[in-house]
Formats: sequence, C-alpha cells, structure tokens
Amino acid sequence: MEFDLGPVLPAIQARTLILHRTGNVLFGLESARAVTKLIPDARCAELPGGDELPYVGDADALLDVVQEFLTGAQGTPDSDRSLATVLFTDIVGSTQLADQLGDRRWGYVLDEHHARIRRLVDRFHGSEVDTAGDGFFVTFDGPARAVRCACAARDAVREIGIDIRAGLHTGEVERRGAAVTGLAVHVGARVAALAQAGEVLATSTVQMLVLGSGIGFTDRSAHTLKGVPDRWQLFAVEGA
Repeated sequence: MEFDLGPVLPAIQARTLILHRTGNVLFGLESARAVTKLIPDARCAELPGGDELPYVGDADALLDVVQEFLTGAQGTPDSDRSLATVLFTDIVGSTQLADQLGDRRWGYVLDEHHARIRRLVDRFHGSEVDTAGDGFFVTFDGPARAVRCACAARDAVREIGIDIRAGLHTGEVERRGAAVTGLAVHVGARVAALAQAGEVLATSTVQMLVLGSGIGFTDRSAHTLKGVPDRWQLFAVEGA
C-alpha cells in the first residue's frame, strides 16, 4: 500500500484494461484514471457498483467488458431454449448414384431433390436449419406436421429415382441466431442414421405426442444411439 508503482507503469507494453467500479471506496475513480494515463494505450472501464472484488456484484457486466477487450466482440445474450421437433433426411446410396449418373446429371437430380423437399418444408411450416451435401436438417413447432412432411418428402423424391431415410425427435433445442443445437439435435441425427431406405423413423417421444392424429407406427425396438445416454425406443411411421 505504501509502494509507488507510478514510475514502473509507463514501461508496460501489453494491451491493458483497467476495471474499476465507480462506487469503490478503497480505490477512488481518480486513481484508476491516473493509472490508465500512465500505462501506454491503456483503457479504463468504469462500471457501476461498489464491490471491490470482481466476482462480487454484477459479474456479468464485468465479464462482457473483458470479453470485448479480448475478442473484439460484445457478449452474446443467453441462448433461447424452446421445444421443437427436429427432422433429418439423407439420400440412401448417394455416392453410388453420383458415380452411376456422372457429375452433371447428378447435379441436376440433387437440385430437383432439394427443390422438392424445400417446397414441402414450406408447405408444412418447417424451418430449414442446414443442408449438408444431400441431407436436410429442419425444425418444426408441431410433431405431426414434421412426420407428415417427412413422409411426403420420401414419396416426392421417389418419383425422381431417389430413396431417402428420415429421423425425427422432439425435445428442447438451443437457438443462437440461425444455429440450432442441443441433445435433441444429436438424437434426431442418430435416429436418421438408423433408418432404412425409404423409412421414416421416430423416437417414442414423437409417437406419444401424435397420438390421436391418425398417424400409424410400427415398433422398431429399443436402440443405443451413439454418443447419447440410455436406450431409445424407436418407431417406424407406417401411415401419415
């Protein structure tokens, strides 16, 4: 407390951020400003509050300032969690088809596949999240619409000689901008990977939520999903 660091501060070469809470009674605001002037190109962030310890009081506001100083980007708001039904589709045997048709013809077929599925996603009020190669990732706010969209997509692309597999699950997802993440997304992707050609496979969660909708299911037994805890009861959609 008695040692004067003033003469040393001008020698600091690293980028420096001074954090000060304006109500701090131990160290005054003028002291913080004086230190900032002595360190070359230092920045002083004056935050409301009187807590001397950085992890006491409004720590989030302090961390936002630190994050912006280190990364150049302001802190992002908390993720938005909501219930959604996720649908994953994938073309069966796409590599072999591409080899048989050649790049040009395969490109035309793939464009038609995408166009047909996008029309159905729009018709059933889904939201396209991602299109990776020959697969779609779509979310819906209603499981019955998701099931019917999956079945319609399967039938629509069969007309152009393509078989798809589809997987469905309903659960909580996190939304950050256009990105959708969470365990429900992983479950949906794993379910789709287990589906056979032309099959729409759903978890028991989806099956229970659409009871009374007229959609039929066949039990496909319990499965272990890679990277997902527990065993999951799966059902194949038989009529939608």
